[in-house]
Amino acid sequence: MMRSELSAYGWSEFFEEHFLPFAAAGYKAGRVVLEYNHLYRVYTEDGELLADVAGKLRHEAATRADLPTVGDWVALQSRPEEAKATIQAVLPRRSKFVRQAAGSRTEEQIVGANIDITFLVTSLNQDFNLRRIERYLLVAWESGASPVVVLSKADLCDEVEDKIALIHEVAHGVPVHAISVVKEDGLDELRQYFRHGQTVALLGSSGVGKSTLINHLIGRDVQKVKEIREHDGRGRHTTRHRELILLPQGGLVLDTPGMRELQLWDGGESLQQTFDDIEALAASCRFSDCQHRDEPGCAIQQALAEGEIDAARLQSYLKLQKELEHMARKQDINAQLAEKKRWKKLTRLASQRGQEKRK
Repeated sequence: MMRSELSAYGWSEFFEEHFLPFAAAGYKAGRVVLEYNHLYRVYTEDGELLADVAGKLRHEAATRADLPTVGDWVALQSRPEEAKATIQAVLPRRSKFVRQAAGSRTEEQIVGANIDITFLVTSLNQDFNLRRIERYLLVAWESGASPVVVLSKADLCDEVEDKIALIHEVAHGVPVHAISVVKEDGLDELRQYFRHGQTVALLGSSGVGKSTLINHLIGRDVQKVKEIREHDGRGRHTTRHRELILLPQGGLVLDTPGMRELQLWDGGESLQQTFDDIEALAASCRFSDCQHRDEPGCAIQQALAEGEIDAARLQSYLKLQKELEHMARKQDINAQLAEKKRWKKLTRLASQRGQEKRK
């Protein structure tokens, strides 16, 4: 039986099916709407509860990605009289937005889970960058969500149509919307994406206007906004943590901290989707292992010479391809170490339980 009281937060038959064994065990379902300092705000049938993670789930997690994140549906033990709960398990994710965690460690960081639509937000001032859009498109396609490009601060640009045309050249078939929250232009076009139970994530670098857009959607100033610097059009990011917000008109929006550099995690198939024009040409190269540099019979180099593709776009493709190959090699090593660590942890736990039984 579907939990209709959770449908506004995105509950569906997919999650209902995976939740059945947990329901039989007496657990409640909930969606993580906020994560902060290892505590979670979770929406449930009993309202919003403050939740922590069960020790068993934390100990058995091989990596941070095995623990709850914003957008996850979880099975929990609810204590509504205390407005608290304990998360026992994370339900399978329909989609997840992933990046390489900050720092030198090779570790997957899930920015948001169970996202339906991804708004790739970039402003039409000095922040406008086609190469960054290509990078965000790659990650959006890999997440399993549908990307939409949102060009903010249209009131600061005199070449809006030209910029939209440039986006269409790199984002084939992806909807593009130019908006100005200040002048309330183009905002009605965004309402189609905020349907009952549908989750929209806003991704973009610092100072592009994500918080301003969210405040408009909510109808009041919930997200803090700071002025951008006049000399370069940038500003410090104002969102300190990820938060899932239920909108008055229906639908949910996930705000994320601004990311000046988005480190890739995976994306073999999404590279093909993002650069489908270059991939199509590559299929015509004389050699199947062509590196598209100076090999004879290279269809891409021929197209470049004839002006059919842009040199900067080709360089972006080759750079991202190399970055993904490098990350794949690091992940292979990291996966081996993580599996070894996991078995050590399980062996230690089994030993501890055996000692407790003998006492």
